[in-house]
Amino acid sequence: MARFLDVHPDNPQPRLLQQIVTVLRDDGLIAYPTDSCYALGCQLGSRPGLDRIRDIRKLDDRHHFTLVCRDFAQLGQFVQISNSVFRLVKAATPGSYTFILPASPEVPRRLLHPKKRTVGVRIPEHTVTQALLAELGEPLLSSTLLLPGQDEPMTQGWEIKELLDHQVDAVVDGECGVEPTTVVDLSGDEPEILRVGAGDPSRFE
Repeated sequence: MARFLDVHPDNPQPRLLQQIVTVLRDDGLIAYPTDSCYALGCQLGSRPGLDRIRDIRKLDDRHHFTLVCRDFAQLGQFVQISNSVFRLVKAATPGSYTFILPASPEVPRRLLHPKKRTVGVRIPEHTVTQALLAELGEPLLSSTLLLPGQDEPMTQGWEIKELLDHQVDAVVDGECGVEPTTVVDLSGDEPEILRVGAGDPSRFE
């Protein structure tokens, strides 16, 4: 059964954050709220966590996983970014955007798009997520909690607990947005909007 952790939205309890990080470092899988919607998350190097996300969401190897980063300095360690792209991303973060960019050697190969060698990155504007990332000290490997056959991502912690009780190790209860991120591919010559979501896409059109 998954642990259900009620984290304060404005002043996340250090004790609970430490418990969540312990789950992650033990190769665990969590469901956690973000500024867009709930996401599944595991530690960057966790092969079991990655496999469990693929299994829950029924994803193929072309799916872009996202590295949820605490700040721009951390993001810059995991992707290759030109000056022009730097300015675009910097102006839109933190916020409800996921950017597809060429991965740096720091990213495990199994996380990359098999042909493009790209990965998703984002910096959320969410107090609990930011506190969790600070406690963890590295990005969270994440994917939107959108189950097969569902049109809308999940946004209620108790519903996730009921539905995925034996598939995740912890559910972080908290407030979140109701739309997934806007996904922008910046790996080519021109920005390409792959999904319109919570972030305003007009700045990339």
